[in-house]
Amino acid sequence: MTMVICHRGDSGRCPENTKLAFCQAVQSGAEGIELDVHLTRDGHVVVIHDERVDRTTNGKGYVKDMTLAQLRRLQITGKGEAQSILTLEEYFAIAAPAGIRTNIELKTGWFAYPGLEEKVWAIVQAYRQENNVLFSSFHVQSLLRMKAVAPEAPCGLLSNDLLTNPEDVVQELGFQAFHPWYLRVSLSLVRRLHARGIAVNVYTPNSPGVLAWLIALGVDSVITDYPRRALLLRKWLQPR
Repeated sequence: MTMVICHRGDSGRCPENTKLAFCQAVQSGAEGIELDVHLTRDGHVVVIHDERVDRTTNGKGYVKDMTLAQLRRLQITGKGEAQSILTLEEYFAIAAPAGIRTNIELKTGWFAYPGLEEKVWAIVQAYRQENNVLFSSFHVQSLLRMKAVAPEAPCGLLSNDLLTNPEDVVQELGFQAFHPWYLRVSLSLVRRLHARGIAVNVYTPNSPGVLAWLIALGVDSVITDYPRRALLLRKWLQPR
């Protein structure tokens, strides 16, 4: 059955990557939550999508140049009450008791964030979530560093490119999943990846038609802003 993963929490209804979005994601009944992590100037792992805070908060500047205390003073507004930037520990305080699966995207495309992978894995271990996480990234080197830290950790390669043979790339790198942009998915792609035992986790389908098509294809998960919509479609298309 295709899993429903909440993209940055229940971000279609709530401010992305916030406590409100994560609590609503848990309540939606979806199986998982996808989120993004960066490292602050003083070494804290925080949950935010962009390298800069400008788009999602009332502040300006790079996450890497700010301390956690400085980030705490910023507000995330829109789609409900104002929210604050969370640490990864604060996220797991919500998700771990709920037993929900977590897809952690390592946002290392612009900045390497030395030590990020080690810090993230230590937090995962502290909350005993080793068997309930998946790591993803567009940056191959970050996933390879995570594999060096935790060889048993499942990793998925993110891509918005039209790769000729992604199954060869993913298998050669020793990863367990491929995360294509939804416009790059085809029945042939899904079949080739599944034939190698590679999971297909698709981002970010939101329209009912695209969600229904992907669920019908039998992808392993859809990473969507609208989990309730995806759950309803799955109930029709993949009845237990």
